Amino acid sequence: MTRPMVPVTTAFKGVAGNQLVADVYGDSGDPVMLLHGGGQTRHAWRKTAVQIARAGRKAYAVDQRGHGDSEWIADGDYAFSAFAGDARAVADAIAEQTGRRPITIGASLGGVASLLAEGAAEDEDTNAFSALVLVDITPRVDLSGVAKVQGFMSAHAREGFASVEEAAEAVARYLPHRPKPRSREGLKKNLRLSPDGRWRWHWDPRFIETRAGADTFRHEVEAALLAAARKIRIPALLVRGGSSELVREAHAREFLELVPHAEMADVSGARHMVAGDQNDAFGAAILDFLDRLPA
Repeated sequence: MTRPMVPVTTAFKGVAGNQLVADVYGDSGDPVMLLHGGGQTRHAWRKTAVQIARAGRKAYAVDQRGHGDSEWIADGDYAFSAFAGDARAVADAIAEQTGRRPITIGASLGGVASLLAEGAAEDEDTNAFSALVLVDITPRVDLSGVAKVQGFMSAHAREGFASVEEAAEAVARYLPHRPKPRSREGLKKNLRLSPDGRWRWHWDPRFIETRAGADTFRHEVEAALLAAARKIRIPALLVRGGSSELVREAHAREFLELVPHAEMADVSGARHMVAGDQNDAFGAAILDFLDRLPA
């Protein structure tokens, strides 16, 4: 029987000196940085991080600013550029510790941060990462899908839930295609018990409040992501949920035109939260890509 892998918890400094908490799996090999999606925490990567570590690499699953155990930002700066600055800061710290630029795997928000961080590199000497994996995110996405995600996140951002069971029912309504988990322990990692006795998501509600209804902002972000994609020179992989409500086939094709050397993997039966929907297939696609990277 394989023994459970227990991560070591550490902390990094973000671009503004903000504390970012991370779990580290494995103790040697090429570093891999894992950045979760909006409203998630580093615990969303546990199964993937274990797979990566067992395959001989060192995985860093990071709570992004305002999420999980990482610091909430006093001035409410949750602009995508700030997340990108944090991604670069953590990548620099990992490179200093290990002597190697990390591979980055970014889901949704984490992918936006990774793409913008790498796109800001002036040349190969200033690359943020050694390789880039985007999980169900492209420069252009389906806005109706974005609205659905934001609607779910906004619904209980302030008032929270009376119990963990109530939160579980809300998740089940939002993700009806997923079997209900036998335990609530995983969900508890995405919740915090407030002094008033209510359970709230483990992220700063200002994060989602800054995203709502800003058409001009969305156009600016889209333009920045398109520009960043055109500058990508490192090995790249797009992992798309085969039933994604955000990344349509046309969006994926456009990304491959912008980054002609990039590869793509479609995970059948997965929606936007690819790793959570089909973790085994997702892990296989990731490990296949990592195994083929140049030494």
